Amino acid sequence: MACEAERPPLGVFECELCTLTAPYSYMGQKPPGTQSVLLLEESYVMKDPFTGDQNRFLILGSRCSVCSRLVCVGPECSLFYSKRFCLPCVQENMEAFPQEIRQDLERRKRPSKRPASQPGSQP
Repeated sequence: MACEAERPPLGVFECELCTLTAPYSYMGQKPPGTQSVLLLEESYVMKDPFTGDQNRFLILGSRCSVCSRLVCVGPECSLFYSKRFCLPCVQENMEAFPQEIRQDLERRKRPSKRPASQPGSQP
């Protein structure tokens, strides 16, 4: 009998905003092989491909709690504030969010001003 980690993916997760795609192996709040993990939302999850530890996983995304779009957890696509919200819904309902969230979103909009001498920049 194949172990949990060797199961084929259940399907392919695709973010409706950025079109990120990845195979997912579980959808729900309690990923298999975890004893004390309970996710705060119904999430699409995949086994972590960067480790051999069968109990490690990556959260790909979930549905927006307002419009039900399938969105990834990337900061360009969604945010989690007690529930998952896609950024278009956040923009439409900005006044419903606390000031700290609005300030964070404003910071995200600004381009980063990394000096050319920092590591990771092109010479």
